[in-house]
Amino acid sequence: MRLCIKQRVFSWGDTYDIYDENGNEKYLVKEETFTFGHPLHVYDKRGQEIGCVNEVPFSFPKQYEIIVGGVQRGSIQKQFTFFRQKYDVDFNGWHIEGDFLDWDYDVFSGSRPIIHINKEWLTWGDTYTIDFENPADELMGIMLVVAIDAANRNKN
Repeated sequence: MRLCIKQRVFSWGDTYDIYDENGNEKYLVKEETFTFGHPLHVYDKRGQEIGCVNEVPFSFPKQYEIIVGGVQRGSIQKQFTFFRQKYDVDFNGWHIEGDFLDWDYDVFSGSRPIIHINKEWLTWGDTYTIDFENPADELMGIMLVVAIDAANRNKN
């Protein structure tokens, strides 16, 4: 399965539209700009909130909580590395590794890759594609992409 995540360029705060592989709008992610921690809320196509990525205040390096159904399900924190991007993920034993240029990421469960994240080149606003086999990983894949984008934005 594949999803496409496109950041809106001209919006107040970060906003992402998420489409399925047929181009149908499936989710919306919207940043709460005037709130401490700038939470990023994930909504389904009916406008119901289904998750949130929230920056942990005063964390160094930056850490993000992944909240689903009002319950913290995990967190992600960027590691200090020199070449490949790596993140500490506290969720289901998953871990993330990125390539040298921050364009591609793989999410592993143990040693098995379960999600591939690709940042597209030369697009207006950040655009990612997510490939995954298990539909149960879809929401967490979205949450991880949003957290990675926020962590990478804060490093610049």
